[in-house]
Amino acid sequence: MGSLCAGRVAIVTGAGRGLGREYALMLAEQGAKVVVNDLGGTAAGEGADITPAQEVVKLIRDAGGEAIANGNDVSDWGGAKALIDEAVASFGRLDVLVNNAGILRDRMMVNMTEAEWDSVIKVHLKGTFAPSHHAAQYWRQEAKSLGAPVKARLLNTSSASGLFGNVGQTNYGAAKAGIAAFTVISAMELKQYGITVNAIAPRAQTRMTEGLRQLTADEIARRNPRWVAPIVVWLASEESGDVTGRVFEAGNGILKVAEGWHAGPGIEPVDDPSVLGPRVAEMMKKARPNADILGDDIVA
Repeated sequence: MGSLCAGRVAIVTGAGRGLGREYALMLAEQGAKVVVNDLGGTAAGEGADITPAQEVVKLIRDAGGEAIANGNDVSDWGGAKALIDEAVASFGRLDVLVNNAGILRDRMMVNMTEAEWDSVIKVHLKGTFAPSHHAAQYWRQEAKSLGAPVKARLLNTSSASGLFGNVGQTNYGAAKAGIAAFTVISAMELKQYGITVNAIAPRAQTRMTEGLRQLTADEIARRNPRWVAPIVVWLASEESGDVTGRVFEAGNGILKVAEGWHAGPGIEPVDDPSVLGPRVAEMMKKARPNADILGDDIVA
């Protein structure tokens, strides 16, 4: 067992399977006490079952670590607060919150239902905001009580779909783009309390991505969620105090930091739209194209 996160208390949401499971296991391997949160629903967000969370807890305890299971719905305001409260009550403190819970309800925008939009936005965006809000309130009070900054870590989950776009995922991509912006802004707001805020855009094979396309055995190995966990655990540690407001892509053979939106070429504004077209065309010739789903420039 390592010691990178020794003595730290971490919550991982959506930790019963896939990426969250690997985060929880590796955090425990590095000495953290872990609250394994998972509602236990399907990949589409239906139903509830605490069993997956309990199974991860058993693995951690069998290896000599400390963990508890929690089945609260993180997109519920009261449930999110109860999650934070249980971590503090059980382990005496909270140092790390990893917001990982999510669902998929993919469909082309013109066919998407209101329920498919609302459910994905709720789980991802509100399911990130609600626990983050309650955790940040706890950390702010701790900083005031100590009279010094805390060493807290807030980690969110974005996606290449939100950073670069992906067909069939207007709901999911919009939520993940929102989480990236939430990360950048929260980092600005919470820095004064010693709280860092970063996000991960994973490239991994989980039950949410199974069946999207055929993968070779080598591709499956490269997309093992285990490859994403190290950057999450390092960001959860005290060592990462100088890194905040960033989004990291991890998995499938890469570890990159995204550079976010930057202002591109511009022109002098005009007050007559009828003469604007040629000037916009010239400006667009100088602009980089939007990136593809891999984050690379789209080549015409």
